[in-house]
Amino acid sequence: MQPQQTISTPVRLSGPGLFNGQVANVTFKPAPANHGIVFVRTDLGNTPVPALVSRVVKRPRRSAIKQGDASIDTVEHLLSAAAAHRIDNLIVEIDGPEVPILDGSAEPFYEKLIEAGKADNDAPRKTLVVTDPVIVRQGDAVVAATPSDEPEMQLLYELDYGDGPIGRQLVSFDFNTDDYATRIAPSRTFSTQQEAEQAQAAGMFTHLTLDDALVIGPDGKPLGNNTFRFDDEPVRHKMLDLIGDLYLLGAPIQGRIVAYKSGHALNQMLVRKLIQQYRRQTLNDLGRRSEVIDIRALFRMMPHRYPMLLVDRVIEMDGDRRAVGVKNVTINEPFFQGHYPNTPIMPGVLVVEAMAQLSGVLIGQSLDQVGKLPVLLSLDRVKLRKPVTPGDQLFLEAEAVKVRSRIAHMRCRAYVGEELAAEAEVKFMMVDDDQE
Repeated sequence: MQPQQTISTPVRLSGPGLFNGQVANVTFKPAPANHGIVFVRTDLGNTPVPALVSRVVKRPRRSAIKQGDASIDTVEHLLSAAAAHRIDNLIVEIDGPEVPILDGSAEPFYEKLIEAGKADNDAPRKTLVVTDPVIVRQGDAVVAATPSDEPEMQLLYELDYGDGPIGRQLVSFDFNTDDYATRIAPSRTFSTQQEAEQAQAAGMFTHLTLDDALVIGPDGKPLGNNTFRFDDEPVRHKMLDLIGDLYLLGAPIQGRIVAYKSGHALNQMLVRKLIQQYRRQTLNDLGRRSEVIDIRALFRMMPHRYPMLLVDRVIEMDGDRRAVGVKNVTINEPFFQGHYPNTPIMPGVLVVEAMAQLSGVLIGQSLDQVGKLPVLLSLDRVKLRKPVTPGDQLFLEAEAVKVRSRIAHMRCRAYVGEELAAEAEVKFMMVDDDQE
């Protein structure tokens, strides 16, 4: 399997944002295995914001992510360049609310990542394989993902302005054979003259001139001193955006993507549907899998006992990096007697406890932690998304962010079916087992 990749050395760039005009400084830094691409708002107390569709917030004409009070707008060009470089793990420090627009393309980001160089992480690369067709629509716009035997993603995008100045344009891109640097990266964000005038009348883009932005006049030609970099530059930029939006999945896709007039919101909807398909497939596989760690083995590995043992089995274990477990919730659980008798809901603190217990099992797989017991130290970014009720099956995930001799940092999620029920980051202090 291919290893995950990060960059070798930090690199920096800066510039104003497209929408707010505020200058932001950006620093790319290497990140460890399974870290993912995470933005860090250095002007807001180093708040981390993972580049994941679960962190997306609605913004017109761009992709934006948010965690707590920290948000980052217009992330798609940067993510598109990272996807093309096959970079899995990256820290993106930024001291403002929007990624610089630079020349409106992904080329400056792509070239900076070349300057940074690449380094392998000590973990296999994860890929989401499309097994069944997935289609999402919004009006007459549509984007679909279908299975493919090719090892990497192929994409087809059709842009259709009808009888307008841009008309119809079609472009394809194959990650197996095509060169992103020359075919896609230089294409710039664009608008028609009518769209630009409407946006400026609404108070947007007032800091831009016709020389700064690619604005296409009624005759189909760029206004100001601009010229097209490609005859079909608009559709190539739509492809650039699509690649960046799809990387909000947090992993590359093996499949064929076909898009017609899709934008950021529709692209993000496809990502969510693909994640749902993955969850559904994984749950359907549970009955066919042999148990990795059953309840008897868990008794030997964990100090917890009834009524506080909240993991029934572990169904997947990727070394000391990731674990997947199951908690079957029944009406016989003792906490349902008082929480609440007429509307039984599993206490959120126990959902978090279940995730923490699975994390403890994962930490125990590290040879460095033999004879150590993980004791809960802190909880951060806890979100309870969905009530858990009798009859639900909690699907638990724990990923190692950092494990050291005395401290372990884990990222956890809990699902009911395809829906995210809870998430949290959990830190443990490692103590000698005979001290407990």
